[in-house]
Amino acid sequence: MVPDPERSAAPGRGKDMDRWLGDGGMPALSAFGASFTGYGIDAGTGGWAEASWKPTALACNPHGAVQAGVHAVVLDAAMNFAVNAGLPSGDRARATIEMKTELMRPAEEGAVLAVRGNVARLARQVAFAEATVHDAGGRLISRATGTFLLHRRD
Repeated sequence: MVPDPERSAAPGRGKDMDRWLGDGGMPALSAFGASFTGYGIDAGTGGWAEASWKPTALACNPHGAVQAGVHAVVLDAAMNFAVNAGLPSGDRARATIEMKTELMRPAEEGAVLAVRGNVARLARQVAFAEATVHDAGGRLISRATGTFLLHRRD
């Protein structure tokens, strides 16, 4: 995937994470039909990440609905990417230490979905983040909040 310079972090505004666009370094995301398309830092609010998601058959139950656990994987990845986008070079999210996921509406195989992760608060040892999945009509499909343990280089 060729990074879109309009969507990735501007020089001096966070670390360069273009290599993580696409599957975010997680082959399961590609298998589920998700692909990161952009990231950055919003003034005063922290990092963000966006992905497109067109669920594959692997993401769905036998009736064609996306499994709740797959929503959790995609939302967790979006929050993790957002946290990392907002950290200084050399620092990173180490692990998800708590996560809550809610499904509001069913998503089906082949649906066109938009995913966005945002940092809600960045502290010294942990980060708090949230992520959402919306359908093509802008309706909320699922959302999550999470807490992430941070690894600081200093």
